[in-house]
Amino acid sequence: MANVQLSCEDDDNFEEAALSNSNESQRPKLSILPLVFLIFYEVSGGPIGTEDSVKAGGPLLALLGFLLFPFVWSIPEALLTAEMATTYPDNGGYVVWTAAAFGPFWGFLQGWWKWVSGVINNATYPILCFDYLESMLSVLAAGTTRVLGLVAFTGILTYLNYRGLNIVGWAAVCLGIFSLLPFIVMTVLAVPRLKPKRWLMMEIDDVNWRNYFNTLFWNLNFWDNASTLAGEVELPQKAFPEALLAAGILVCFCYILPLLAGTGAFEVVRSNWDNGYLAVLAGQLGSVWLKSWVEAGAILSCVGLFVAQMSSSSFQILGMAEIGSLPAFANYRSRHNTPTVGILLSGFGALLLSFMTFQDVIQSANALYSCGMLLEFAAFIWLRVKEPHRFRPFRVPLNTFGVCLMCVLPCILLLFVMTLSSVKVIFVTCVTTFTGLVLYICLDYSKKNKWMKFAAVDPDSSSTKDVSVDIQSSDEVKEATFLLHSD
Repeated sequence: MANVQLSCEDDDNFEEAALSNSNESQRPKLSILPLVFLIFYEVSGGPIGTEDSVKAGGPLLALLGFLLFPFVWSIPEALLTAEMATTYPDNGGYVVWTAAAFGPFWGFLQGWWKWVSGVINNATYPILCFDYLESMLSVLAAGTTRVLGLVAFTGILTYLNYRGLNIVGWAAVCLGIFSLLPFIVMTVLAVPRLKPKRWLMMEIDDVNWRNYFNTLFWNLNFWDNASTLAGEVELPQKAFPEALLAAGILVCFCYILPLLAGTGAFEVVRSNWDNGYLAVLAGQLGSVWLKSWVEAGAILSCVGLFVAQMSSSSFQILGMAEIGSLPAFANYRSRHNTPTVGILLSGFGALLLSFMTFQDVIQSANALYSCGMLLEFAAFIWLRVKEPHRFRPFRVPLNTFGVCLMCVLPCILLLFVMTLSSVKVIFVTCVTTFTGLVLYICLDYSKKNKWMKFAAVDPDSSSTKDVSVDIQSSDEVKEATFLLHSD
């Protein structure tokens, strides 16, 4: 049996900790399959949104990008997430890691950057959904009908998140299976028509590098998002590495196969490759039934993307309240055990931004996310230096120098993506950062003057800080007992 040793200063502290653990153990936990699909939807959700990579760079660059980019970016980010999420299996994820490394100010700024980035990112999914819908219902292209549709889309899915994380997780499983099946059929039907020479098309003098890299980055990042709900996952030390690996394989195949089919079975006219064009190609391969299936799958993928991103954003708010970065009222859970304040804030923010253009949205999300990821890589390395002997259920099999080398290329890429930002995006990033600084000062002042209640928790302490665990099997973990050592 696994033994968990918990150090407490006195009996009162121990009883409080035991009560907290008892309450937490009564909450329904997320199992590994829903976690896989939540990660899948937080990163990808399927090939919708990849069309812009072909429009920006042509077939060869699009295919090379989705083949090589994961090695430069996705794998290092996923490895970082696996180590940190299992070392700090708490709600809040990267906020907790950063606060443990650099203190509460940097933890708050990290949370602000990532939360705003996540809300901006979530605003893309109603846009993508209605881009597909307008091909079937032209009335949704603009005007009052589109506005009402966007409001209804956001409101209904916000309510779904309110009803419970397990509902969202299993909904993601069902949506994922349904939305990916038509692309598998499309790929099979395309095989007899494939001409590999079409994949080699490239016009190097006519590449929109800004849109190309932003599209790749947007489609292959956010691997760390699920870490913000680590406290809601069953056996996170075991589940996260396995779920990240499974989701990574799923993401790679769901991008490459439809792009190979679409660019290899037809002559590529780059100007046609707008959002929704894969559905048009599916219709040419399998008639109207396959086109309708792809469109329905794309719409449902937008649903999965939206609810998954909202889950991570809302539990991040709850996690920040749990470590005292936000007022205690943000820690309120509904009767469905969901973070009510986080859901409301995330839903309102997504609705507010869902009227921007698609490219403006992803460039703004990428810029803010890049700021947060640079800080996250720095925290990852510094915690290796600061706490080299800390127990890590999953550890990237590299020493400190090795993980520094692992982080070099991703950090260069982040800086490069930031240099591609337009003046509008740079302005949005600066204003957002300044707003975060002002908000931190106001909250800190309120905390010192006791105007609002904050949780009295040291962000450097995690649920694994003074806990040693010898994991031998999942059955043993489930039977783990807390032993109090008296003098």
